[in-house]
Amino acid sequence: MLGYIGIYTARLEMPWVGNLKEKRALIRPVTERLKARFPVSVARLDGLDAHDWEVIGAVSISHDAQWLEGLLRNVSGFVADNGEYRVTDETFEVMELEG
Repeated sequence: MLGYIGIYTARLEMPWVGNLKEKRALIRPVTERLKARFPVSVARLDGLDAHDWEVIGAVSISHDAQWLEGLLRNVSGFVADNGEYRVTDETFEVMELEG
């Protein structure tokens, strides 16, 4: 066993946003703060051409599955509390890496 990978995804909805520039202005600060505050890589995954929703993801690796679960819960709380959008769906997954 090499370790574990933890994956978090969230669908963020902003039905009041009228254009892509406005949406990016809401999403970018949160993704940048996630990267600065937590040991995760963050990506915009889906909805890049939609103005009213987007899916973001965060990933990290560790030798400790419980630590990863806690990290992903903290990331989830941060996403929920630090943006002008609604989190309408979330997924958490911790998988064992095999070598």
